[in-house]
Amino acid sequence: MKMLISPAKSLDYNTEIPINKSTKPAFLKESKIINEELVSKTPMDLEELMKISSNLAELNWKRNQTRTFSKKTGREKDFRQAVYAFNGDVYVGLDAYSLSEAKMDVLQNKLRILSGLYGILKPLDEIEPYRLEMGTKIKVKTSENLYEFWKPVITDALNKEMRKGELLVNLASNEYFSAVDKKALKSTLVIPEFKELRNGKLKTISFYAKKARGQMARYIVDNNIDDVEGIKGFNVDGYIWSEAESKENNLVFTR
Repeated sequence: MKMLISPAKSLDYNTEIPINKSTKPAFLKESKIINEELVSKTPMDLEELMKISSNLAELNWKRNQTRTFSKKTGREKDFRQAVYAFNGDVYVGLDAYSLSEAKMDVLQNKLRILSGLYGILKPLDEIEPYRLEMGTKIKVKTSENLYEFWKPVITDALNKEMRKGELLVNLASNEYFSAVDKKALKSTLVIPEFKELRNGKLKTISFYAKKARGQMARYIVDNNIDDVEGIKGFNVDGYIWSEAESKENNLVFTR
């Protein structure tokens, strides 16, 4: 089984990391090509392209200009394992800091993080600070956008490391999962959804859904889940699987 999650806009490069293990991203060559495009953008370009404040644009312009993709002496603090670097709601739910080293090995094997700059990451892949959402409308060489650039790379990477019919649990957002060619996958896709009962109606509320995606990933690792029936047992924070709302491998959890 493999799981997909999205990255986060917010980053944490300060909290002490509980383990020393790290790995290198698989597609640094492609990342460098994208960064060449980013380096050519001014702070004003980034502000308009990414719809961010001038302060954030200036910060990310500096990051783009100084990014090396190579961990050199004196720059160690600029690198951090992805699962500890991202700091959004999904990662709050995952709570990687409390995982034992043995369970981190399981997470490293099962979890993949989709990324606008790095394509696809393992949890312990070391990354530099960046901001580049997959939906950013930036041309890269002959590709019209990041989806076109990354889709064959990400899909091929997943197919190479997964057996035919193996479960691929999509816990990523639509923005990021759109960088995967679903029709070309040889794995069996499972998509959990998390909904809240509000005024008699079930609704997907982004904040809660994001956290629940991280909690689902953690539940799968903690409980050594490897099949759909095991996923249906997810019962964290009051969620339960709804047979009535679910369809085949689209599993809806409500509370």
